Amino acid sequence: MVLCPECENNLNIDEEEVDEGEVVSCTECGTDFEIVTTNPLELKTVGEGYEEDDDDEEESEDGDYS
Repeated sequence: MVLCPECENNLNIDEEEVDEGEVVSCTECGTDFEIVTTNPLELKTVGEGYEEDDDDEEESEDGDYS
């Protein structure tokens, strides 16, 4: 179990069920955190404007890959 860095609420995150880079939210204060490492479980606050990686970002809008 890990504490929310913002409000110190217990976050019920199972290290076995999350991956590095995954974003989780605190149920108490709503702050989003990125999983930095899973063993030990380490969180980093997600800044404003953060977007999770999307495999489609490399593709241009018209589908042209040049």
